[in-house]
Order: sequence, then C-alpha cells, then structure tokens
Amino acid sequence: MGSHQNSAGADQPEPASRMTSSRARATTSEEWLDILGPDRAAILRAKGTEPPFSGDLLHMRDDGIYRCAGCDAELFSSGSKYDSGTGWPSFHSPVDAASVEEHVDYSHGLVRTEVTCSTCGGHLGHVFDGEGPDGAKRYCINSLSLRFLASS
Repeated sequence: MGSHQNSAGADQPEPASRMTSSRARATTSEEWLDILGPDRAAILRAKGTEPPFSGDLLHMRDDGIYRCAGCDAELFSSGSKYDSGTGWPSFHSPVDAASVEEHVDYSHGLVRTEVTCSTCGGHLGHVFDGEGPDGAKRYCINSLSLRFLASS
C-alpha cells in the first residue's frame, strides 16, 4: 500500500483500492487530474515545473524512499539526496537506473534532458551531467512529482 503526504508533509496511508486500480488504469488527462489533483497533474502529466524553493520535500532530511506521486514506483533514496542550492530536491542517482527514463527536451528554447518515471511516464524534472557531487549527474526533481516514505 502507498502513502501520501498531508499538508504538514507527514506520511498518510493511501487507500489500496485507489493505488492499485485507479492509478493502474488512468489513461486520460481527466482521469489523472482526478487522481493527482491539479498541482501534481500540472507537473507529472503536463510537464510543468514548481517554483524554486517552494517544494515540501526540498529540505527533507529523513531516511527513506522517494516514490513517484503518479504510480508509487521507487525512484530515489534519501542516501542519494543532497542540497544543490538550486531550489529543487536534487539526487545524484536513482535507486535503479531502470526506474527513470531520460529524454531530450527542446522546450523553452533550451536543450535539456527530461527525467520521467519509467512505470507511468510522469514528468519528474531534468538531469544535468557533471553538476552533481564530484562531477556526477544532478537529478533536479519537482517535489510535487514525489511522495516520501520514511524508513521504519
């Protein structure tokens, strides 16, 4: 069973029926909007970006796993998270290379690399080569595209 965060950022259980049936079958924009709500749908489905320094997970320091807010897939661990100073949660690597996909993004007159969830295709953010610790990649991820599940 998955979890979601209340307005204070605490994990709350999500009904199993909603996680397993609605998310698995969502195919239209309207269905995703109903499941995710307008703010998360704007990021995950419409490839939006939250304002810098506004995300609830930016300063999260607890141990745990960052999951996709669209499908609950494991994406990043707290061990790969670091403060890049950019205003978005940053990670040097996903939990598994197969958990995310990278795509060339030509939007906004720029050439960047978009990061999406490999399970549901939701937009997560962008990855930048050589901008992470010790020249590693920097996965710059929207807080709204993630759910945090603390380690027990």
